[in-house]
Parts: sequence; C-alpha cells; structure tokens
Amino acid sequence: MLIIGLEGHELTECDVERLSAREVVGAILFSRNFASRAQLDDLIAEVRALRDDPFPICVDQEGGPVQRFKNDGFTRLPPLARIGALHDNDPVAATRMAETHAWLMASELRACDVDLSFAPVVDLQRGNRIIGERAFHADPQVVANLGAAYLRGMRSAGMAGTLKHFPGHGTVREDTHVEPATDPRDLQTLRQNDLVPFIEGFAAGAEAVMLAHVTYPNVDAVPAGYSKIWIEDILRGECGFRGLVISDDIGMAAAESAGGAGARANAHLDAGCDLVLVCAPRLVDEAIAAVRGRQCCEAARVSMLCGAVSGDWQALIENPRHREAAVSLRKLDDPARTERVA
Repeated sequence: MLIIGLEGHELTECDVERLSAREVVGAILFSRNFASRAQLDDLIAEVRALRDDPFPICVDQEGGPVQRFKNDGFTRLPPLARIGALHDNDPVAATRMAETHAWLMASELRACDVDLSFAPVVDLQRGNRIIGERAFHADPQVVANLGAAYLRGMRSAGMAGTLKHFPGHGTVREDTHVEPATDPRDLQTLRQNDLVPFIEGFAAGAEAVMLAHVTYPNVDAVPAGYSKIWIEDILRGECGFRGLVISDDIGMAAAESAGGAGARANAHLDAGCDLVLVCAPRLVDEAIAAVRGRQCCEAARVSMLCGAVSGDWQALIENPRHREAAVSLRKLDDPARTERVA
C-alpha cells in the first residue's frame, strides 16, 4: 500500500529493512538516487533482489522542470507546454509529438528496468505556480486530446499511464509542496473544465490516477486525497474509474492537515486510495508502522503498474525510431522552432 523513497545511490540498511516490509509495494526514485546509468542499474538490481512479487519502481520523468534522470544518455525532454504551443499551429503534428515524447521517455526508462513514470500531467495550464509549463495547455479539450496521445505513446513502450493531479491542480495559484491550496469553484464548473482531460484519459485506458492535495470546499472540506466524496463518489462512481488511485506525496505541506506521516497515510487509505506515496525517507518508518495490519492492495492490481518486457539500452539507442524521436524533441525544445516542427 506504500510506495517509498530511497536514501541515495545505493541501498542502506534502513532501505533494505523498509523495502522488505509487506506494507511497501513499490519504490520511487529521485535525482538523489541517480549518478549514472550503471549506478542506476545496480540500484534497481539491489531492489529487485529483495522482492519476488510485483514491485513497481517509479519516477517522475515528465520533462521540462521535472526530470530526475538528465544525463549519461537520457534525452532531455522538453516540457509538455511546448507540445501545447505546437497544437495552436498544427494539431496533427502536436498529437504525433505527444506520442513521440511519451514513447521516448518510457522507452529509456524501460531500458533501465524502471517500470513507471508518473505521467502525464493533465492539469490545465491556468496559472498554478508549480504546474506551469508541466501542463499541455489551458483548453480542456486540447489537454484531453494530447493526454490521450501521450497515453498511447507510453503504452507502445510498455509503460502504464498515471493521470495527475485529479481533479485538477492547474487553476489554483498555490504550490502544494509548500502551502495549502483551496479551489472555490463548484463541481459543475470543474466538470466542464478540469475534469474533462481525466474523463477522456480514463476512456483511453489510463491505469492509474494521482490525487491532488487541493481542497475544493464546495465539494468537500478536506483535500481530494482525503475525500471519500472525490474518490468513491466522483472518481469511482460518477467517472467509473476502475484503475489504481494513488496519493500525491504525503510529505508535501498541503497534506499536513491530517496530522503526522502515519495519520496522513491512513487518511488516504481510509478515503479510498490504493497506494500512498511516501517520498521522504525520514517519513517512511512512521508510515509503515501506522498502516501495519491493514489489508494491502492486491498484487494483481499493483502489477498493473509494472512495465512490459523491453530491450536493453544498447538496443534502444541503435533503434532508428529512438534517434528520430530525439531529433524531433530537440527541435521542439527550441521555442523559436516550434512552428517548424513536423
């Protein structure tokens, strides 16, 4: 039920103990865990050696400001907003580019035995300080179309998709990493705007969704990840979503309203989350102790996040599709050339 962060470039004794706990069903990597591809391979092999059950190894490799692995062969991924800007001039080319971006990102991770990037962001690009250029566009239908294309690209590389941050983090100004966030709009307004890309992403087969630490007081008094109304009534009921529901990181400031790390983990699970992200190693022990004895998410459901079989790194970089995709993304990463990207 917990996906946890690790200490550094190799497993510590604490990491080993935590990863061996039955309450831990996956790991998430950050820049602190990456020095080179060889080191990453060794770290992942260490983790795999501890577990013989479905155990997804995850990362945030969105591109732009959120890309954890940036050197030693990993392609620099432009922010999704560049694809949205291309859409304003050439929707067909933008759709192709969304698939290309997704395929390249997912293929490089799968070649390193990373199962999942928590992507795509389908929040609206409407002024949030932390979302910003991580979002495709301000128009809900454009985001929906590009999000669906991104899911296709990920799936073609053997990776599941995670839509984030439900029910929409793009319109409020606050950065939930450092402050609480409140969105005063009513549910009907959200249905007509922020929920559109999620609903179409569900129809496109997204395997998972990540909740926002945003409070929508006209729907419920608690942040969405702590809300049975949002998770059970709206997400699973009205929207019909049957995939995995994942919390955002419980170490973020906007999650603190529930109490300490243990209380936050339990509040998410009580509300209906399947998996809880505990990214800061200093919070992991408390979270494990707090959820001990709870029924874990079934292995068959966790396995939905595990990657399909893929080739190794050498085979990937020798693939002409990889070279062509990297060239296309380099063009996209130059805003002056956006209109000329085909």
